[in-house]
Amino acid sequence: MFPEFNIEKSRYERKFVVGDMDYHSIFQQIMLHPAAFREIFHPRYVNNIYLDSSELDFYFDNVSGKGSRKKARIRWYGDLFGNIAKPVLEFKIREGFLGNKISFPLSSFVLDDNFTLETLKKAYGTAGLPQWAYEVMMLLKPSLLNRYKRKYTLNFDGDFRLTLDTDLSYHLIGSNNNTFMQSFESEDVIVELKYDFAKDKKAASISNKLPFRLTKSSKYVNGVDLLHPLLT
Repeated sequence: MFPEFNIEKSRYERKFVVGDMDYHSIFQQIMLHPAAFREIFHPRYVNNIYLDSSELDFYFDNVSGKGSRKKARIRWYGDLFGNIAKPVLEFKIREGFLGNKISFPLSSFVLDDNFTLETLKKAYGTAGLPQWAYEVMMLLKPSLLNRYKRKYTLNFDGDFRLTLDTDLSYHLIGSNNNTFMQSFESEDVIVELKYDFAKDKKAASISNKLPFRLTKSSKYVNGVDLLHPLLT
């Protein structure tokens, strides 16, 4: 039911999980990069509710290394709990390292101990989603809540973005009976290099001058593994 993958509108997302360097040293290395990266926004907290099928199909497709993968999440910024004023529903369709993202604004909802799947269904029903998107969401359930602090940088030419994610936390979330008491925190720093498909030939000159190791990493998979160890 997802739209077809569009390679011309796709972008690369290269991830580097840095465990042997502190945050300030990582940021300094980025600022010293010859492509002249500069900070473009104030750092902010990013919050996500990931959604999956009852059988966790999206999770297992990623773990198995399937080339074609899908992901659905609801994203917002600022406070993790309370009235979520400007949530955005995002669908990510990936082919290898390339990805498309399709976004729709959602109606506001409240994330607290009274949160259930019905809370989200009400938000879907009043958001004016396309029929395909609404039908997909009716098949999915909340599977992970996560949060991290993100710093944004952009190179001088404006065609490569590097983000730094810290203060990662993962919280158990389900269709009902949520107390959000079970959670894990991670000290990892995740650096992501993002650029359009058309810029791939230039990418090596950017990534080769980063002193970080390219890593296959998914915050969704990492969170599910931490909160559901019997799946691994």
